[in-house]
Amino acid sequence: MADKEAGGSDSGPRETAPASAYSSPARSLGDTGITPLSPSHVVNDADSNVSEQQTFLVVVAVDFGTTSSGYAYSFTKEPECIHVMRRWEGGDPGVSNQKTPTTILLTPERKFHSFGYAARDFYHDLDPSEAKQWLYLEKFKMKLHTTGDLTVDTDLMAANGKKVKALEIFAYALQYFKEQALKELSDQAGSDFENSDVRWVITVPAIWKQPAKQFMRQAAYQAGLASPENSEQLIIALEPEAASIYCRKLRLHQMIELSSKAVVNGYSSSDTVGAGFAQAKEHVRRNRQSRTFLVENVIGEIWSELEEGDKYVVVDSGGGTVDLTVHQIRLPEGHLKELYKATGGPYGSLGVDYEFEKLLCKIFGEDFIEQFKIKRPAAWVDLMIAFESRKRAAAPDRTNPLNITLPFSFIDYYKKFRGHSVEHALRKSNVDFVKWSSQGMLRMSPDAMNALFKPTIDSIIEHLRDLFQKPEVSTVKFLFLVGGFAEAPLLQQAVQAAFGDKCRIIVPQDVGLTILKGAVLFGLDPAVIKVRRSPLTYGVGVLNRYVEGKHPPEKLLVKDGTRWCTDVFDKFISADQSVALGELVKRSYTPAKPSQLVIIINIYSSEHDDVSFITDPGVKKCGTLRLDLTGTSGTAVPPRREIQTLMQFGDTEIKATAIDIATSKSVKVGIDFLNY
Repeated sequence: MADKEAGGSDSGPRETAPASAYSSPARSLGDTGITPLSPSHVVNDADSNVSEQQTFLVVVAVDFGTTSSGYAYSFTKEPECIHVMRRWEGGDPGVSNQKTPTTILLTPERKFHSFGYAARDFYHDLDPSEAKQWLYLEKFKMKLHTTGDLTVDTDLMAANGKKVKALEIFAYALQYFKEQALKELSDQAGSDFENSDVRWVITVPAIWKQPAKQFMRQAAYQAGLASPENSEQLIIALEPEAASIYCRKLRLHQMIELSSKAVVNGYSSSDTVGAGFAQAKEHVRRNRQSRTFLVENVIGEIWSELEEGDKYVVVDSGGGTVDLTVHQIRLPEGHLKELYKATGGPYGSLGVDYEFEKLLCKIFGEDFIEQFKIKRPAAWVDLMIAFESRKRAAAPDRTNPLNITLPFSFIDYYKKFRGHSVEHALRKSNVDFVKWSSQGMLRMSPDAMNALFKPTIDSIIEHLRDLFQKPEVSTVKFLFLVGGFAEAPLLQQAVQAAFGDKCRIIVPQDVGLTILKGAVLFGLDPAVIKVRRSPLTYGVGVLNRYVEGKHPPEKLLVKDGTRWCTDVFDKFISADQSVALGELVKRSYTPAKPSQLVIIINIYSSEHDDVSFITDPGVKKCGTLRLDLTGTSGTAVPPRREIQTLMQFGDTEIKATAIDIATSKSVKVGIDFLNY
């Protein structure tokens, strides 16, 4: 749709500006433009939060991860108890199941069939000829991070090569969690639990761009967790923030400090890491049976050492992405303030799987691996599961080799494909450290396994190094290592070696559930995060009086004898500026032409700070406010009609409103990154 910015009226003579290399979106349109009323004033009404608090009986948080997902909940009456979901059916040897794999299976008719272990096992048991008809998806969350132009129509690719709409898959997955959680709550309560009793929290990586965050909300609406009319029922929480909230509650016996010089729990530091983990694992194993975690309503001991203004880094390393966030404490309430815009990248544990795949290609040939994935998709999934459990056994001081079972159909299909055996391929390939064992396994030396981790871990360390160079970050006291990948001893050791002398490095026990538990706490008290950094610059397109020599000639527009500069970007808030939750930014405008019957205000965003025109590179339209100015008798309207525009910055949502002061008519719009 063409931009209805201010434009010259189509009737009457007009002086045309020199044609420029690119055309302005504002030309050749009717009179709908606005111009700033000077002086434009800004009001911050962070305190006048007028949201009526809805009451919910329970908060359910869903951690929708790249590799695994889960939910946890807490009743608002007893917020100190956090319950992690029931045990899932299925499960792998050597992998603890508080979460379920993020895998989904659709029938050949594209109807939802199953999720998690159930989806995987069912798919695995299908006959290969049948399996080709079914749609099996895993690790699909990364698509939201890697797709530059995400829309509601973005596709995902199933294991059999068929395409499905991403929105549909995400909605199916969320709907599954909704049904599981409501069922568990109903069983616990002994009566039916309604969705309206639940406040939902879904976690997303902080480094996700706005469209991806909005996409998640859209999928949740489609799954029936909440609705656009009742959007408060769903909070989109940022993963590192959730982790941060949980870490504040930790007591010393609930975490492992990697860098301690002192004796921790009766171990001296040389054996702290090994022994501390063994002890912690034992503690966790004992607690595994109980799915309820008590969160003491105290500031944990570690926090009692923190003073006003102290800073800490949360490194959230999951399956797909790594998120780094720097927070600062604001006393007395201990509110959090985000100090530095979240950074990170696609350096999750998937990177290790990818290296393993590259290794297989090197040994058996890329052409074979590609074919095998398509022809025997279930066996490929099996192979990756076998790798996953060995991946978790990798450790810095390991000396004995790791064996990875090759599925029979891999060995069989390879022989058909190449005409010689897998063993022959291994001997012929000059890949050191990987041998063939007579029991039909790939035998990897610990060095070979560690090499698969190296690129991903190097990226994480590199990123942290950059972060520590920043002046705001130089005085960090603690580094919390959280997320599923934080369980990897190789990552812990690398972080400890690189930054142990700069700050204290802490890994919460049961680190894979940190985000989930923190998200529940966030849902119980969303006000705990007070200040965020705006990820983008926001503004609206306006007309300014044309100033010779200041404005480019191609932006000149003359109408009714007034010379206007079109396409001006009037800034509301800059990227990386601190925004208090609920903060309102106001601007006042007036119609460019008094006789206008409608005004259209277009809202734009950009990742850059220094934006002058809406035609600048990287500026995207993300909302439109259309205000009807009719319906007032000419007498009551002041000559300079004031149109107030407000932007309110919420959790991951931004709402814009325009009010015609003369008639108190108003229109509202949510900023939309998916549909423009």
